[in-house]
Amino acid sequence: MIHILNQEPSVANHFIAELRDINIQKDSLRFRRNMERLGEILAYKISTQLTYAPKQIRTSLALTEEQVLTDFPVLATVLRAGLPFHQGFLNYFDQAGCAFVAAYRLEADTEINVNVDYLAAPSLEGKVLILVDPMLATGNSLVHTYKAMLRFGVPRQVHIASVIGSPEGVSHIQKELPQANLWLGALDEKLNANAYIVPGLGDAGDLAFGYKL
Repeated sequence: MIHILNQEPSVANHFIAELRDINIQKDSLRFRRNMERLGEILAYKISTQLTYAPKQIRTSLALTEEQVLTDFPVLATVLRAGLPFHQGFLNYFDQAGCAFVAAYRLEADTEINVNVDYLAAPSLEGKVLILVDPMLATGNSLVHTYKAMLRFGVPRQVHIASVIGSPEGVSHIQKELPQANLWLGALDEKLNANAYIVPGLGDAGDLAFGYKL
């Protein structure tokens, strides 16, 4: 199942527009905050798919009942670009366990491979896993990340959330991880020859934290 925020009007579209705007991008604080806000919106959307149970609550006046989460998800984030986006999810799922992954491209003359060289996570066995990465380009890093994380257990439910996705990345995820639910802010036109999303927004990590050497 795939969900795309900007297919209907909402304030999420405003945040996506600011993330793309080359003039607004000069303000890295604002860029990070917009990433965080989109994380919050997608966290709310995903929360509607989770499991709840009734719980009695005592107020100062009487007993009442509310539906509460039966367990919080594990939030997995691809460093470094995913950190502001991850924070938005953590703002809402404030009791979630967190996993962190370092995955980066290894570019050869003819292909792009992905290396995963750092991974820290709690147990995933029987958990809801939300894997967040702001840009779903080829999808290779997310697939490699998920498969590497299976050493910590097999989750019962998987959600993948990105701010911007490409058709190629979506197809790859649907082929390799058919059990995953996909949540996107926007689905863009294509990947270019260098496997960057068009129109996209640029390098999310550099825009959030400064340009790397």
